[in-house]
Amino acid sequence: MQNTSHAVMAQRNEARDSLDDFPTPPWATRALLEHIIERETRGRGLSVLEPACGRGHMAQALGEYFDAVYASDIHNYGYGQQADFLGGVYSTDQFDWVITNPPFKLAEDFIHRALPLARRGVAVLVRTVFIESVGRFNRIFEQRPPSKFAQFTERVPMVKGRVDKKASTATGYA
Repeated sequence: MQNTSHAVMAQRNEARDSLDDFPTPPWATRALLEHIIERETRGRGLSVLEPACGRGHMAQALGEYFDAVYASDIHNYGYGQQADFLGGVYSTDQFDWVITNPPFKLAEDFIHRALPLARRGVAVLVRTVFIESVGRFNRIFEQRPPSKFAQFTERVPMVKGRVDKKASTATGYA
């Protein structure tokens, strides 16, 4: 019998070389923009980079709020440009925002890479447990505390390789 406790169900083990392809449902991106990012810091005339765009679910929703959406991913999923965000060449303050659902095992690296690129802000979709690490506190939050932490009150089901409106999850995201 499967152990269905939250602690067990919230774990996901991906292979080391996995692309960690868990697309963001578009409604979750819209919730971020409608309820968390103030109207004056998003919108027309502003740019956003989505560096882990996958098949474009998050990038397409970002396009509803920003004039310029730059979408890329290390793997060619058929949407955006194929580019290695962590190893790519970018200019400081090149974008107004960097908003992404990064591969979870690389989320900290994505944050460090994104901070100097964004003029206004960086928003990442991560598991809630991301903020619970002492090491991560020392490496990120002590020097650059988040201006907002936005816990999803509704669970955001993310299914490997696809968006599934009928999926459910025991994992909390913020």
